Amino acid sequence: MTRFVTLALVGLAAQLVDGTLGMAYGVTTTTLLLAAGYAAAASSAAVHLAEIGTTLASGMSHWRFGNVDWKLVLRLGVPGAIGAFIGAMLLSHLATETAAPWTAGILLVLGIYILTRFAFKPWRVRTGGTPSARSLAPLGLLGGFLDASGGGGWGPVATPTLLATGRVVPRRVIGSVDASEFLVALAASLGFLLGLGSENIPWDLVAPILVGGLIAAPIAAWLVRHLPLHILGVLVGGIVVVTNARTIMNNVGVPGSVALTVYGLVLAATVAGTLAAMARDRQPADPQEADLHRTAG
Repeated sequence: MTRFVTLALVGLAAQLVDGTLGMAYGVTTTTLLLAAGYAAAASSAAVHLAEIGTTLASGMSHWRFGNVDWKLVLRLGVPGAIGAFIGAMLLSHLATETAAPWTAGILLVLGIYILTRFAFKPWRVRTGGTPSARSLAPLGLLGGFLDASGGGGWGPVATPTLLATGRVVPRRVIGSVDASEFLVALAASLGFLLGLGSENIPWDLVAPILVGGLIAAPIAAWLVRHLPLHILGVLVGGIVVVTNARTIMNNVGVPGSVALTVYGLVLAATVAGTLAAMARDRQPADPQEADLHRTAG
């Protein structure tokens, strides 16, 4: 019972972060399962099976609070599902740890860009339109593939990239990415079932992670609806930087003291960016930005 409650709390915390920031559910839960000694494929399979339920609940919660663009969901989620199925089948036979530092480097640059842009520059939607299916297909394929083959990556790839375009307000990016992840989780789970066989999947892990995620989903959707967009963007940037800086430093063998210094600098930059965002949120720079705040809320 203690093990069930512990895993449920992990699922709750992971979904709370994922539903609020649009990322980190898979990264958080898969990291825990790997640390507990489960194989990479089995861990990713358990997480994606649980995500079928959590992403459905999260997507519906975000839709209820007006955070979902359904055109964006389909244009991103369908290619994402294709990439996830391919990634799951590949991971069932071959791990992809060697790709981690390269992916982390790209995401680290995106995270720095998002953090500085939302913290220190006025943010506004340039067109207000949904990106085209042609432009979203490569993003969906890459995000889905990395999510299934690496145990997480849909949010860290899709959310900062869409935020960087400046075409969709942050809460709709997060809500749509979370809703489209249902298709990714469904396709990845099918790939793992075919590639691993049901007997090699740790079914005892799925239920507690799922229960915790289901509890957190509506809470996270409510937070996205009410959290100011600049602060939301800074937090997304901060978590992307920390997560991928850790991946890179672990791969190159950076000493612990240096790693702690880097984490401290990132934390200081995130706090400074949050304070700057809060100050601008209280006093919008111009009427257009004020309108955006009202739209985002």
